[in-house]
Amino acid sequence: MQTATHRITKRNTMSSAQPDNPEHAAELLAKIAAEQSRAAFSELFRYFAPRLQAYATRQFGNEQTAMDLVQETMTNVWHKAHLFKPDRGSAATWIFTIARNIRFDLLRKNKYRQNDLSADDLWPVLAETNDSLDDDYALDNDLLMQQLAVYCEQLPKAQRTVIELIYIEGKSQQEVADALEIPLGTVKSRTRLALQKLKELIQHDD
Repeated sequence: MQTATHRITKRNTMSSAQPDNPEHAAELLAKIAAEQSRAAFSELFRYFAPRLQAYATRQFGNEQTAMDLVQETMTNVWHKAHLFKPDRGSAATWIFTIARNIRFDLLRKNKYRQNDLSADDLWPVLAETNDSLDDDYALDNDLLMQQLAVYCEQLPKAQRTVIELIYIEGKSQQEVADALEIPLGTVKSRTRLALQKLKELIQHDD
């Protein structure tokens, strides 16, 4: 009876809260950090592993290398969960930041081309402000930003200014709003429109 109840409770919990819920994902990372909870890690793994593999497969075109990236990323999540700071960004952004760092390592190790910019690289680099990226997992994105500069030139001036202030100068959206003396909502809107345009431009060149 206890086992059946546990199963029902577990099923109900998972149906009402999934790792795609930022708060729930953050709670799972907190449990991994504090308790080394294998149940929490298993739930995160089931959700993120297929998404990481899809991302890696698009990048490498090699199933084995994609699996290596998933394995290394989730191993880092297990060991580094205590470094996650929910006030600086979502769990998904943190995990994909780890994945991008590992991707660069694998590119160097396997001598893949590193000069190709994919729309997938925009996320999480441009998904949130730079404040969301933990110092221990800061992106090796100098080359990426140099390549993005070419596309940024094609943005309307108002959108380009916001993108440059946030992603090149490292300002928060609130700091940009204060500097430009415009509402925070306007900054967010311009950022969203700019990201959509950048993705379209990059996908067109892929």
